[in-house]
Amino acid sequence: MLLQLNIQNFAIVRSLDIDWQPGMTTITGETGAGKSIAIDGLGLCLGDRATTNVVRPNCKKADLAATFETKKNKLAKAWLKQHDLVAEHDSECILRRVISAEGRSKSYINGCQVPLVQLKEIGQLLINIHGQHDHQLIVKANQQCRLLDNYANHSPLLSAVKHYAQQWNKLNKELELLQQSKQQREAEQQLIQYQVTELDEFSLQPDEFSTLEQDYKRHSNAQDLLDSTLSSLQSLSQNDNFNILDSLRECSENINSIARVDNQLNDVAAILSETLIQLDEANNDLSHYYQQLELDPQSYAIIEERYSTALLLAKKHQISPENLVNFHSELKQQLASISGDETRINVIIEELEITKQHFHESAEALSRSRQKSAKGLSKLISKSMQELNMPHGKFYIAVESNKQQDNHRNNGKEIISTNGIDHISFQVSINPGQALDAMHKVASGGELSRISLAMQVILADKVITPTLIFDEVDVGISGPTAAMVGKKLQQLSKNTQVICVTHLPQVACKGHQQLFVSKSTDGELTETQVSELSEANRVKEIARLLAGDKISQHSLANAQELLAS
Repeated sequence: MLLQLNIQNFAIVRSLDIDWQPGMTTITGETGAGKSIAIDGLGLCLGDRATTNVVRPNCKKADLAATFETKKNKLAKAWLKQHDLVAEHDSECILRRVISAEGRSKSYINGCQVPLVQLKEIGQLLINIHGQHDHQLIVKANQQCRLLDNYANHSPLLSAVKHYAQQWNKLNKELELLQQSKQQREAEQQLIQYQVTELDEFSLQPDEFSTLEQDYKRHSNAQDLLDSTLSSLQSLSQNDNFNILDSLRECSENINSIARVDNQLNDVAAILSETLIQLDEANNDLSHYYQQLELDPQSYAIIEERYSTALLLAKKHQISPENLVNFHSELKQQLASISGDETRINVIIEELEITKQHFHESAEALSRSRQKSAKGLSKLISKSMQELNMPHGKFYIAVESNKQQDNHRNNGKEIISTNGIDHISFQVSINPGQALDAMHKVASGGELSRISLAMQVILADKVITPTLIFDEVDVGISGPTAAMVGKKLQQLSKNTQVICVTHLPQVACKGHQQLFVSKSTDGELTETQVSELSEANRVKEIARLLAGDKISQHSLANAQELLAS
């Protein structure tokens, strides 16, 4: 429940502190005094949009704070814990809003600065405000459906319907995209299939091109290799007249011989011996290489053809020959992906049917519950209408399946709504013999206001918030009807904190606490004050509401009688 509201430099309020009591609090005051100023300030604490003109003239900022008790509010306590915003005294929650004269705003929960959206989130768990224009909303189909679902506690059923509807719409969108690109995909598939087949036939293996390139160079230069190798072998060892190995061997033996005489030549001798060994190894390897060299035209033709084909394919696909194998693999993956899209289409079609079946099962369960709940709510509202000076009033909630209306298809495509399969319509009859019809066609503005109030009172105990505020919802009501409105609000306050801004004495007198809003001016600035009325002052204020500014003994007596009742 709301415990306290503190407002500083907001609009025509300089400073305001209000302590709120359990039960029903009524707020009254003179016309133009700003009876809704506290509600407007509270709205800012709950995350309403702020403008620059909310700051009192000649002030730098407006500061507003609302304190709530959350001891019995499990949802609010869970939200605060989830967002790590629990206060030192975990049974309280303080919402604060600071707005600068330039329009900048800061939001706080239990002293921690937070985004404005979090004020709105926690605010929905703490308080519910009904404005004087709420009756204009109940003629809208989506609002009518929401009211019925709130009354029937349809959250679990709605969650299931929403889940399957969202899943169906997601799958359907994916299917449409795949089907739209099917022709393009088929053309792409043909091209890639041709490319893959061509590369499959060539079947180049990893690292094969490097080997091909080496083999091609060797075969294409085989004669030069033979001639150069033979010439080198002649120089190294095979020329009988003179060769390097024989000369080096003779030189090495001579140096080794004289090194025995002068050991200064030992290093030279060692170098010559080592060089002789290395040259001998090189000669043996070169001789072996020469013996392996073959001029095989048939092998060369095969290598040349494969090497040339690799170059042509690489040029065709605008890649290097070394990347042909990876490119081949990527094409096969693309082809598999395209084939997978076709498989995915079939899978989606199956999933759509299963999801649609689950949706209709959930939606039909919701529809049956709506039809059952609509009967009970219709009787309650009809009775409440009759108590609110509409003695012949009848209220009926029509729950019609979209299937029955045969409008669940759009251009041949089924539409699945997150709200189910029903069209909800609130219908009323005000006068005897009058047929039930849509509310906006039958009821006047005042009658709509009374019907709206009847709904709010009936549905209020279904609302999870522990505080309800009614901001002049009794406009256009008077006499016995006003007395019944006051009685209903007072009944409601037995289980819920009710705050009501009113101009009706029959409503004001039902409050357990009554606040009076007044304003004063020094000729330059206007200031609004809110004060809690004593019993004596309540009598005077009720009398003023009854008789106007000229309070008589008769009006005072009537006020005392109203308060006593």
